[in-house]
Amino acid sequence: MRIARFTTGEDPAYGLVDGAGEKIAEITGDPLYTKIELTGATHLVEDVRLLAPVIPRSKVIGIGKNYADHAKEMGGEAPKTPLMFLIPNTAVVGPGDPVVIPRITEEVSYEGELAVVIGRMAKNVSVDEALSTVFGYTIANDVTARDLQRGDGQWARAKGMDTFCPLGPWIETQLDPAACRIRTTLDGDVVQDGPTSDMIHGVAELIAHASQSFTLLPGDVLLTGTPAGVGPVVAGQRVDVEIDQIGTLSNPFVAAD
Repeated sequence: MRIARFTTGEDPAYGLVDGAGEKIAEITGDPLYTKIELTGATHLVEDVRLLAPVIPRSKVIGIGKNYADHAKEMGGEAPKTPLMFLIPNTAVVGPGDPVVIPRITEEVSYEGELAVVIGRMAKNVSVDEALSTVFGYTIANDVTARDLQRGDGQWARAKGMDTFCPLGPWIETQLDPAACRIRTTLDGDVVQDGPTSDMIHGVAELIAHASQSFTLLPGDVLLTGTPAGVGPVVAGQRVDVEIDQIGTLSNPFVAAD
């Protein structure tokens, strides 16, 4: 089941997206908290504006260097345990929204990733029960200011600036997170192409590990790391991140006013 958050020019609503990704059947309320019930209204996807499928009420948790080839291209070894960082929810934008490059950075990179949306409260869950806490999966672009990342020595500012966490286009609730392929293009040229089976720490392990430190709440988002091929993006370019079984997240990059 695919769940989208969208607007027709009025208040945001939720809907079920058909298999072709062409139509949305509107539902009542927020499916994270209420039973899914159809309103009877339908829309064409091309006639609505898709929004970020979830705005985390609590947090976005990022995972660094979770693919060995990416760790190698960044000039280091992959960590033995998941490397976690936090991103504020003010960084979240939706499909088609511009990623704004602020004046304080001159070196911004794209990072296509599988994102996990938590569906129920989780604290100290085991690996075996971790996937039962998942509501669904979406796509993320973990945009990073590399110069700030190097200079700060930690990643909050480099990865947490406004608009630096695009999510979308919708949430897929039925997915094997270890059987997907992440494909990122920059202005149509393929720059990343790798299977999620290459993750060093799988989704269940990441959830269990994160829940030892943070209480995970419904709507929290867990980014799972990026495959090799990250690189610079500048204002005027567009990044598309495609994950089979989910869809494509597309965002233009623009310079700050």
